[in-house]
Amino acid sequence: MIRKLKTIEMQRLTVEEFHEAKKLPLVVVLDDVRSLYNVGSIFRTCDAFRVEALWLCGITATPEQCLTEIHKTALGAEEAVAWRYFPTADDAVRELKRQGYHVYAVEQAEGSIKLPSRPWDGGEGSHSIVLGNEVKGVHQSVIDLCDHCLEIPQFGTKHSMNVAVTAGIVIWEFAREEMRNEVLVDK
Repeated sequence: MIRKLKTIEMQRLTVEEFHEAKKLPLVVVLDDVRSLYNVGSIFRTCDAFRVEALWLCGITATPEQCLTEIHKTALGAEEAVAWRYFPTADDAVRELKRQGYHVYAVEQAEGSIKLPSRPWDGGEGSHSIVLGNEVKGVHQSVIDLCDHCLEIPQFGTKHSMNVAVTAGIVIWEFAREEMRNEVLVDK
């Protein structure tokens, strides 16, 4: 028989335990994401996969600016996940590159690498993904700074997905590899 777990049975980390726990070596960058609910949802996904950090850029709101709206979908993840603000995603990507990160824009582009191919497999160091605005995507100037573009194959009539859904799919691809290496298995 299958029984749904109660919240108390899930043994979730406290915020303090989250801060001390091993992280998925991934920084997620939001390039002008305008929806506060998408931002909150991405915070929650970053919490679920113990992402290293979420960097908010340009018009992307921060929890300090719009706590109530972001909290509605983040459900407290904004307190656990480390975040930073940058005036532009170009600035954020330059900083990541300076720190030695491999940076991937998630965008439909010539020469993009289709998931589930993993250009980061066996790669040394930390990684970052850049997710773009709900209408315009990742700015070309940001793509120009990135190492590669990752693309989620799509087979329907639409040519795009919600940015929060996209974040979940791509972060999961990174997390699966780390789970294989048992980086995220233990608290």
